[in-house]
Amino acid sequence: MRIKEVIVVEGYHDKQAIDRAVTADCLISGGSAVSESFLLQVERAMKERGVIIFTDPDYAGERIRKIVARRVPGCKHAFLPREEARADDGDIGIENASPESIRMALSAVRTEWTGNHHEISWDDMIQLGLTGGPDSASKRDLLGRKLQIGYGNAKTFWKRLNMLGVTRRELIAAYEDLEQGSS
Repeated sequence: MRIKEVIVVEGYHDKQAIDRAVTADCLISGGSAVSESFLLQVERAMKERGVIIFTDPDYAGERIRKIVARRVPGCKHAFLPREEARADDGDIGIENASPESIRMALSAVRTEWTGNHHEISWDDMIQLGLTGGPDSASKRDLLGRKLQIGYGNAKTFWKRLNMLGVTRRELIAAYEDLEQGSS
């Protein structure tokens, strides 16, 4: 599998894992202290080939994703569930994922939508039980996997649904699939 876009990763070991799974060029952020020179490289890559942000499913990875996406609008996003990125010692990172998990995440990238319209309202989140309920976190986790957009707290999940252009119809269909699977 060859990837046209440049993939943004956190570290060298993440790049090695990407190289085992696909043929692609990567830019390495070098951790959560994202430098100006790195952001300039990402801007250039976006103009020339496009960018996929594929950071670790943890706090530092989300921080890098937000910094890069804010600076370079229109990036594509790939997400990996935490358990597919977890090593036996508990370490979480792309470098721990199998080549198959990486290929699946990269085949399901979503393009960031930069408009102001939010198709999915906060009321939708409440009605579907994605916030404010005892099993809200679990529902967001399952839906994040089904929609391949990753996990987030209620506010982050809502923003991500809209940022990545998930439609209300798509969200409800995924929710109904999960509900039917659990009954």
